[in-house]
Amino acid sequence: MEEIKPDRSINIKGLICPYTFVKSKLAIEEMEVGQVLEIILDYPEASRSIPKSMEDHGHRVLKVEKINETDWVILIRKERE
Repeated sequence: MEEIKPDRSINIKGLICPYTFVKSKLAIEEMEVGQVLEIILDYPEASRSIPKSMEDHGHRVLKVEKINETDWVILIRKERE
């Protein structure tokens, strides 16, 4: 499988909802359609809520992966303005 290279990466470790989604939403709003946002986080609830919220806003979730004991990486492609 081809490795996806994010156009932008944000680290929101230490934040909890709703701040996790607010930071993610602001980051993707600044990007161009087709670009990929990488989100690194350590709040378990956000590993489920961010992908759902991004899909609800019309974006594509490319990956949600737990990368170690505490952290997840999420890749989102901006699909619309």
